Amino acid sequence: MPKYVAWGSYCENVLDERAPHRQAHLDGLSDQKSSGVLITIGPTQDLSMFFAIYDAENESAVRAVIEADPYWKNGIWTEYFVKEWIQAL
Repeated sequence: MPKYVAWGSYCENVLDERAPHRQAHLDGLSDQKSSGVLITIGPTQDLSMFFAIYDAENESAVRAVIEADPYWKNGIWTEYFVKEWIQAL
């Protein structure tokens, strides 16, 4: 299956804003990891952006996963970009 990278931005005051949604977000990521669709994800050190790598059938599948996440649904992630990635090594 193809791999995809995603970059996205966090809202202002992310630490406060994410608190009510954090556990549901982490539970969903755990499920994605177990199913094999999520390879890795994490924030930048300054908490302004996130980066993720997905293993999915197509870009639409990645977008569906991102847009089902509580962080997207509740405005914690404010925008994102997805690109198909060619893993060289």
